[in-house]
Amino acid sequence: MKRDEIIHRLRQQREDLRRRYGVCRLAVFGSYAHDAQRPDSDLDLLVEFEATPGLFLFVRLKDALTQLLGVKVDLVMKDALRPQLRQKVLRDAIPI
Repeated sequence: MKRDEIIHRLRQQREDLRRRYGVCRLAVFGSYAHDAQRPDSDLDLLVEFEATPGLFLFVRLKDALTQLLGVKVDLVMKDALRPQLRQKVLRDAIPI
């Protein structure tokens, strides 16, 4: 699936993701943000929640996104970004 298709599909599901999982912000970063993904690339998604999620909810969201998009999702919470990568990720991220 191409970057624009992924962004479109995620935008269609934005309200459902907020209601079911408490997602308040989502952004694409990494190879998909640069439209440089390969067939074996995973999709890097930066996520912020309304409240800190439990592990079960986090894994459920990751699995739901993988199923929805048909590509392995690597879900990263903004607060968990390593300081040395934070600025680059935030600069390159495409908001949903």
